[in-house]
Amino acid sequence: MDDLLREFLTESAEHLDTVDTELVRFEQDPNNKTILSNIFRLVHTIKGTCGFLGLPRLEALAHAAETLMGQFRDGMPVTGAAVSLILVTLDRLKSILGDLEKTGTEPVGYDEDLIGALEHMASGPVGQAAVPAATQPRADIVLPPPVQRELKPGEVTLEDLERAFMEAEGPDDLAMAMAPAPLPEPELVAPPVPAPVAKAEAPAASGGESEGGVAKVQTIRVNVDTLEHLMTMVSELVLTRNQLLEIARQHDDSTYKVPLQRLSHVTAELQEGVMKTRMQPIGNAWQKLPRVVRDLSSELGKSIELVMNGAETELDRQVLEVIKDPLTHMVRNSADHGIESAAERKAAGKPVKGTIRLSAYHEGGTITIEISDDGKGLDLSAIRRKAVERSVASQAEIDRMTDAQVAKFIFHPGFSTAKAVTSVSGRGVGMDVVKTNIDVIGGVIDINTQLGRGTTFTIKIPLTLAIIAALIVKAGDLRYAVPQVAVLELVRVDSTTAQTVERINGSPVLRLRERLLPIVTLTGVLGQEQNAETIDSGFVVVAQVGRQRFGILVDEVFHTEEIVVKPMSSKLRHLSLFAGNTILGDGAVVLIVDPNGIAQQVSQGSQAGGMPIEAEVEEVADTDSKATLLVFRGGAGSFKAVPLSLVTRLEEIEASKIEWVGGRPLVQYRGRLMPLVPADSSIEIRSEGTQALVVFSDGERAMGLVVDEIVDIVEERLDVEISADRSDLIGSAVLRGRATEIINIAHFLPLAYDDWARGTRKTETRTSTLLLVDDSAFFRDMLSPVLKAAGYHVITAGSAEEGLSTMITNGRIDVVVCDLDMPGRNGFDLVAAMRKAEGRVAALPVIGLTGSIGPEAIERARGLAILDLVAKFDRSGLISALSEIQVVPLANAA
Repeated sequence: MDDLLREFLTESAEHLDTVDTELVRFEQDPNNKTILSNIFRLVHTIKGTCGFLGLPRLEALAHAAETLMGQFRDGMPVTGAAVSLILVTLDRLKSILGDLEKTGTEPVGYDEDLIGALEHMASGPVGQAAVPAATQPRADIVLPPPVQRELKPGEVTLEDLERAFMEAEGPDDLAMAMAPAPLPEPELVAPPVPAPVAKAEAPAASGGESEGGVAKVQTIRVNVDTLEHLMTMVSELVLTRNQLLEIARQHDDSTYKVPLQRLSHVTAELQEGVMKTRMQPIGNAWQKLPRVVRDLSSELGKSIELVMNGAETELDRQVLEVIKDPLTHMVRNSADHGIESAAERKAAGKPVKGTIRLSAYHEGGTITIEISDDGKGLDLSAIRRKAVERSVASQAEIDRMTDAQVAKFIFHPGFSTAKAVTSVSGRGVGMDVVKTNIDVIGGVIDINTQLGRGTTFTIKIPLTLAIIAALIVKAGDLRYAVPQVAVLELVRVDSTTAQTVERINGSPVLRLRERLLPIVTLTGVLGQEQNAETIDSGFVVVAQVGRQRFGILVDEVFHTEEIVVKPMSSKLRHLSLFAGNTILGDGAVVLIVDPNGIAQQVSQGSQAGGMPIEAEVEEVADTDSKATLLVFRGGAGSFKAVPLSLVTRLEEIEASKIEWVGGRPLVQYRGRLMPLVPADSSIEIRSEGTQALVVFSDGERAMGLVVDEIVDIVEERLDVEISADRSDLIGSAVLRGRATEIINIAHFLPLAYDDWARGTRKTETRTSTLLLVDDSAFFRDMLSPVLKAAGYHVITAGSAEEGLSTMITNGRIDVVVCDLDMPGRNGFDLVAAMRKAEGRVAALPVIGLTGSIGPEAIERARGLAILDLVAKFDRSGLISALSEIQVVPLANAA
């Protein structure tokens, strides 16, 4: 194949991809003459070049398509059928070009069906537009206006272009570019007019060198193999640079330090430059999606709009190639399974036209891609049933899983809940390939779905696979590289420091800023022996994969280093814990830890004792739908639970350390005396062995709740089915198939500290949206479950400013419960601002929480129309006051 033909194939493929996309845009905006001119110019260029190279089959097809588009320019209405016919023609042209590239000659074939259909459609509506053309044979006189416009920089006139063509010695690149101009002369004068203006870019590029005044980006085509070889050489240079730097660290000779620093700087710049040659906009992978969505809309009888944002976001060419097919498949799935039919959307109160949104943006060292739709969402109950039917998981395992975990069953091979198999989807193949492709490049995929509202797939992938920044650590006798993109922070743990390793069901966890993180050790996941001392001390590398956060315990942390990723040996590729290997500056070969593989080990609980995945609190969008609860046994073997957000620590103390003062049990805890309160009257505080405690604290005060046994941490939808008449219980709920009592922590705190008041009135429930404003996260977390159990939908705010902003932006709020004693801008100031606001905010009923109720507070509350004042720990009094809002305009707090 000669260079001329190879260049033609490359340019024609690019032109056809552009025409493909532009046609879909033109169908949506048929009055856009710019789009039509661009399409016409590209097809005309292909046709003219085919004639020049002697490719009659391609020329005939392109000419027929060009004729139909010429009718569009003359005023013929743009219909979906006409656009579909041109798109089919483009597919035929691509097929012929593919065969031409393989064999070097144009394949023999029959295209009269398409050509006839194109000619028939072109002549169809001409009856209206062609009549004046017949009476006025010189109708082409309307064309001069676009020709007479002022030429842009780099453009030349048609006469100059034809003269350059005639003076050329032979069929060089310039002649090829100019060939389309003389070819259309036997036909209409109209088609060639825009062609020379666009092709003038070719002489402009060469003329820019001599004239120097043409502002044009000049590009050349480089073979991909050449770039890959250059990338390999730069990778080797980086390795050599690292080795030299390592040698410089070990020697005090400063003679080489300055040249080495310069070498390091030049290497970094060279690496950055070569990486840029590999970077391509992600829009290249999206180019075919508008056509895909258009065809699916027609095939499925749905109205679907594709919205794309961030197409200019760049990533590595190798990564781009891998994600093209997954993105296409996921968009097809959203169109077929996600978006409902027009009738279903109308019945659900949605716009008839469904929307699929595709967005990409940089986030740290990764690219985040989101594919979302406003369709019906995933049917999680159907997925659960299907998983049990296919024996993917047992019913018991399904019951323990969160919604996010259940949703990921769609990535299992052959898994589908579709009722019927269509030509688009339903066979259960495709999503597993999506997951596999994304895993191969070290990416993660996450699902957030809401039934009836839509689904969002979030994909996080690395910018490049060639050179990455890594944290070098040591576990046991070996060093490992942890990709820095997955590392959030490092935490030093030791029995002598504030951060220590705790255990739940025998599995190590780390409490980090009131959040329990499951911990794994690299020696543990590799099956090596480890003692308890090594687990209790070291460094925890806090990592995150998707929404899952966990800790990797290592013995030492060295430094960060740019490493060149080398693929794993074929005999070791089955190990999911490692993504590859690399050579460090000292020449040592180390394994690169795959955070995805570690995350999978954490979720499967592969280490001894079984890692409770529920210890990881998932950051789901609908935070009000679920609660994370600590489950324990307390009295007569009954199960009790308390919101985990209220718990400060879990302790097991020696019973001999419990002291009795004035008939009350106490324990010395962190330099202070902490009162102990049994979670149930039937619990006996042990006198020997160990005693389990759940510690609650607020500021300097702490209380130990005595329990029989810590059972588990669960994340469940908290639906209190039976309200309790006892003040120590909120009510009962079903957690993991067991009846569980939800305790009211507000009952126990006054038992530990007498100055904390509590109430005794009976609760009543109603359904409203309530805004709780309190500067203390502890009190917000304590009151929220109580109010939810009373039937309220609770929204919280941590300050007066946040509360006022929430009221203004959220029109669903029915009542406000506010702490009047907040520091800074207090609750009275907030209510005063509310009363000065306009509309519904000024009329919202308010109940004030306060530590002391005096005449001054009562008078001020009346002046601001605060309906009632309630002691801060009076749970039942608060519920009673809320239930009376519509009955008593202002409660008599005195």
